[in-house]
Parts: sequence; C-alpha cells; structure tokens
Amino acid sequence: MTIYEFEGRKPNIGNNSYVSNSASVIGKVTVGSECYIAPGAVVKGDYGEILIGNGTSVQDNVVVHARPNELTTIGNNVTLGHGCIIHNATVKDDAVIGMGAIVSDYAVIGEWAVVGEGAVVKQHFEVPARKIAVGIPAKIITDVKEQHMEELTRFKETYRDLAKRYPVGLRRIKE
Repeated sequence: MTIYEFEGRKPNIGNNSYVSNSASVIGKVTVGSECYIAPGAVVKGDYGEILIGNGTSVQDNVVVHARPNELTTIGNNVTLGHGCIIHNATVKDDAVIGMGAIVSDYAVIGEWAVVGEGAVVKQHFEVPARKIAVGIPAKIITDVKEQHMEELTRFKETYRDLAKRYPVGLRRIKE
C-alpha cells in the first residue's frame, strides 16, 4: 500500500479495506471498512480532510481532494467510477458517480443519486436524493428507479467482494 503521513496527518484505513499498491492515500484521510481503493486512485488529505464511509469503491484513477482546512465527505456504499474527480464536495450514501465525472467544490450529491459518465457538477449544485444528473453542466433528468437501485447494488457488492479477494488473490508475476 502507498499510504503516507503528511506533516503529522495520518490516514486511517478500516478493516477489510483494500488499497492498491499503485494508489496513493495521503494525510488526513479516513477510509471505512470493506472499501476498495483501486490502482491509480489518489485520495489526498494533505491540507484538507477526506472521510470515506464503509463499503465504498474508489475505482481506477479517481481523484479525491479537499480545500485547505475543509472536508470532502464520501458516504457509505458509494461508487466513484473510473477516473472521476471529487473536489471538496459531499457525496451521500449509496450515490454513484459515473466514469470521468467531475463533482466540484461544495456540491452535494444526495442518497442514491447518480451522476452520469462525463458529467460536470458545478460548485454549490445539489443533485437531490434518487435523481439522475447528466451533462455539462450537470442537469437533473429523471428519477432513480427501483430497478436501477437493484442493479447498482449488485455492482457495489462486486467491489466489496474485490476488497476481500485482492489481498489474497493478487500476485505479482516476475518477467
């Protein structure tokens, strides 16, 4: 794992969480239990603070950061899709941030809300609970339906499972 203390600010990684050797978790970061931090992810609490709840997946090349002396909060069972950026925002429980999306300063993503792939959630914008937002800038287009929640729950379970399997199943093959 590449977990770094920075000027006395130490990460705290929960039980049964996996942090890839090529991910970076730096400074004042709290990661809950059964989280999956994928290769290339950067979670930086160097001068701000990051809180990540239980069962959250931070997928490949995600960036999570906070402004000086401020807080970025990621709830429980959240999916941060490949290559997305979360900067000084709040993402509530069970939300999904699509691949390549950007969630900017002081934005709030509600419970079970979905931000579509490539969307840009501007500063101070709120995506209410159980709504889907897409586009640049992101706009609310529809509701999250039960069928979406069932499908997304299966995907979330996949990453919780990977958090358990990676520490024992991943082997480096020498060339």
